[in-house]
Amino acid sequence: MLPVYRGVRRDAAPSGLSPNVVVLGIVSLLMGMSSAMIYGLLPVFLVTVLGASMASIGAIEGIAEATTSFIKIMSGYASDRLGRRKPLVVIGYALSAVNKLAFPMAEAATTVLIARMADRFGKGIRDAPRDALLTDIMPSHVRGAGFGLRLALYTIGAVVGPLTAIALMKISGDNFRLVFWVALVPGFASILVLMIGLKESPAPDGGDPARPAIRWQDFVLLPAEFWWAMLLTAILALARFSPAFLVLKTHEVGVDAALVPAILAVMYLIYSASAYPFGLLVDRTDRYIQLTAGIAILIGADLMLAFSNTIWMTVLGAALWGLQMGVTQGLLATVIGDCAPPQLRGSAFGLFDLAVGAATFAASTGAGLLWMVAGPAAAFSAGASFAGLSLAILTFRPAIVARRR
Repeated sequence: MLPVYRGVRRDAAPSGLSPNVVVLGIVSLLMGMSSAMIYGLLPVFLVTVLGASMASIGAIEGIAEATTSFIKIMSGYASDRLGRRKPLVVIGYALSAVNKLAFPMAEAATTVLIARMADRFGKGIRDAPRDALLTDIMPSHVRGAGFGLRLALYTIGAVVGPLTAIALMKISGDNFRLVFWVALVPGFASILVLMIGLKESPAPDGGDPARPAIRWQDFVLLPAEFWWAMLLTAILALARFSPAFLVLKTHEVGVDAALVPAILAVMYLIYSASAYPFGLLVDRTDRYIQLTAGIAILIGADLMLAFSNTIWMTVLGAALWGLQMGVTQGLLATVIGDCAPPQLRGSAFGLFDLAVGAATFAASTGAGLLWMVAGPAAAFSAGASFAGLSLAILTFRPAIVARRR
């Protein structure tokens, strides 16, 4: 018999959004700001300071994302097994904050790879338990709004981060390492907010250490819609490789290194502005139409970036990229939360993230190689092709985004 997750009392579920949603959103905002300050400059830092190749950058991004995904499935399973989510969420965010100390001290691309893997290790520990916790504390009728709000707050940090990095680069005369040091401040602040603000109801009697482990056979409880959603999102991830390539595209069209983080600010600004409104729509409108629109926008973004040769075309492509994230990400998280039974929720998010991460690894590595061999147009055109494939799958399987009542 499967253990029942007891970290949040289901009979105490609020009629609206839990304060924990806001706390997790603020934590995401602070960590997003910290990460964006570093990652908005990291690709250019690798090329101009450490002398890394495009293929190396693609491999670094892909390996980092793959590391995240393999950890997520274990942490999601652990949160289901323990009946607690918060400890793993705290550990994951703390590891990401501490690991960022390596970036300002890096002297070689291999150090950056190790630091990226360590940082993503922390992300892998926290993400599946966090998303499962969000699903646990949100009634189904506001689940889309809750995921949308967290994403909106996260992306505010991802906007403020690049803008702060630009200001510091201008003031310091392109001192990459100074920016990386300053980025540690919001990262460590997020841990304080998380430890003080996040409240999780403990399991009665401190939990049952004798509960049986979840068996692989138990995953038959996940409906077919879950597996189709995983397939669709994995293929969609092949069209949406690392945002590092947006930064490199901006640098390729002639933007100064100090200003290239602005492209991430544009992308995340649109993402932030759209995530909560489209999260509300998830709970109120036809999910099939919304996801179809999001994929169509992604195709437009990839094609715009493939053939842009001016900063304004690149900015428009980045804006479309951010819009499709706002349209689709809260929706997909809500679909997974709706499909998974409570006792398998952490594991379900872990499996989902594993599929996405494996696809992102392939996409980022492949994009780096295509960029070297045939240029950015080939990389982004390949992304548009995969987005078209995901749209075809959605056309034949509309039930995967149906609202579960």
